[in-house]
Amino acid sequence: MAKKKPSETAPGRLVWNHSTHIPGLIPVLTRLCNVPGVKTVTPGRLAQAKGRPTPLTIRVTVPIVGGFKLQARSSGSVQEIFVVTSLTESALQQAIDQLLADT
Repeated sequence: MAKKKPSETAPGRLVWNHSTHIPGLIPVLTRLCNVPGVKTVTPGRLAQAKGRPTPLTIRVTVPIVGGFKLQARSSGSVQEIFVVTSLTESALQQAIDQLLADT
């Protein structure tokens, strides 16, 4: 019996590794899982950041094997996010910007 390949149109999955997240981040990541080409979204380490509090921003920082590492900032906190995707860096950033604009 042959294994079925996951469809590119099937929604990705959100991995819950940590119990704490930046406020408002999880709803954005949940919607990011529905973007075609996104396979897995994993929030990572949460830390305090210097500087003034800002609204939620997410930017693509570096490529990783099979995807990209993102950085979310809000209210003096910073959190890493790992995304396994077939999207290009610019396409992923555009999708994220659109999701943040819709909130």
